[in-house]
Amino acid sequence: MGEKQAAGKNPGRKQSDDPGAIGRRVQHLRTEQGLTQRQLAEPSYTPAYISTLEAGRVRPSEAAVRHLAERLGVTYEELATGRPAHLATGLRLRLVEAQRTLATGAAEDAAEEYTGLLGEAGRLGLDPERASALLGLGQCALETGDLPAARRHFEAAEKALADAPLPQRAPAVRGRAVAHLLAGELRYACYLLESAIDELNHSGLQDPGALLLLYTAAIAPYMDMGAHARAAQAGELALALAPRVSDPELVAGLHRGVARTLIAAGRIAEADASLAKAAEIYQQLQIRTEMAHCHWMRGYVRAQDGDLNGAESELRAARDMLASKRAALYTAQVEVELADVLRRQGREQDAEELLERLIGELHPDRGSVHAAGAHRLLGLICEEKGALETAEEHYVNALALLERAGAAGDLADICRLLGDLLRRTGRTEAALDAYRTGLGHRATPGSTTLGPAPVRPQQPLSHGTPT
Repeated sequence: MGEKQAAGKNPGRKQSDDPGAIGRRVQHLRTEQGLTQRQLAEPSYTPAYISTLEAGRVRPSEAAVRHLAERLGVTYEELATGRPAHLATGLRLRLVEAQRTLATGAAEDAAEEYTGLLGEAGRLGLDPERASALLGLGQCALETGDLPAARRHFEAAEKALADAPLPQRAPAVRGRAVAHLLAGELRYACYLLESAIDELNHSGLQDPGALLLLYTAAIAPYMDMGAHARAAQAGELALALAPRVSDPELVAGLHRGVARTLIAAGRIAEADASLAKAAEIYQQLQIRTEMAHCHWMRGYVRAQDGDLNGAESELRAARDMLASKRAALYTAQVEVELADVLRRQGREQDAEELLERLIGELHPDRGSVHAAGAHRLLGLICEEKGALETAEEHYVNALALLERAGAAGDLADICRLLGDLLRRTGRTEAALDAYRTGLGHRATPGSTTLGPAPVRPQQPLSHGTPT
């Protein structure tokens, strides 16, 4: 899931801006209840003001609408827009139900609910609820792996909230960035997140929850691009914000993101503890996809620590949870990690069979980094079997995918593997070219693709550990 649904501008403002419409509603409700203009106006307004308002010759202030709504026994929203308040309330409750379906069930089922709610919100002119439905549809599309659809839904949510403050648009920005990240467009994912962070910090709208969401989301593309220092800085700033954030799902996402920087720094025990905190929160919230991601990362931690049996257990748990939710793209990505563990256990045939199937499911526009990972592992298996020509093909395919994505750290590794293979087969000049390419990416990871780091918040943040 990853974030709360956003809220935006009052959807009825366009109607409330029409003084004639409000005046007619006021007159209808007043006469229906047998009130005189004086009885409705006092003590805050005059009968002449009510007469002018009912005639549509004055635009009422928000305070005036609230006063009149209270005297007439209706809600502010109903008087301002002409829609009964229970319609919006009922729609919001059903959006929460759709969010729960997405958390615990299949994305396709949740998408069906969100689609119906989107149409209803559109007919009623409820922009915030329409944006929430679009965000939900975007999350569903991420889970099913339909990344173009995910981008369209998140872009539409941003458009629906165009007049809302940036903190309310942050979930849609984050969603777009994740969609581009999963498609292997790391630079653009970073650009979206950094631009929003800078805008928040420069504008003074330093909403802790929005900043935490964006800083946490930036960790993954930074890590994939090899910008480990920048990822660690994003994690540090997010940790400083955490004590000011009450949403447990945001805090759990922070723990999961920070764990990745800890793994890269070799702080395995701390990473495992951070993942345990995240998993505990997700378990309480019953968010199965995020629970699966915690198992996935703990499997990676176990593998890094040499506990291959433990890694296999965690990765299979993640794979089964994601498969039960029909989250096809995430399932395929976990299986790449599982194949690596199987290969390291000496089960090359099982790993190869799994990877050959995955190659057909992962492609440049749908998981570039993991598709490259699958080609890398197949190259290693082929090289161990002596099938050097096939191994080279896989390494070259991996290199092309990683260059497209800009994944600097992985690029350096694949260049080393390809260079070693070329050297072994007597192609020294080609090997040197591969090594030089790898060294270029390793020497300045991320510096050729990322601009200046996002600005820090204008006010100093007190550091602390979230509870």
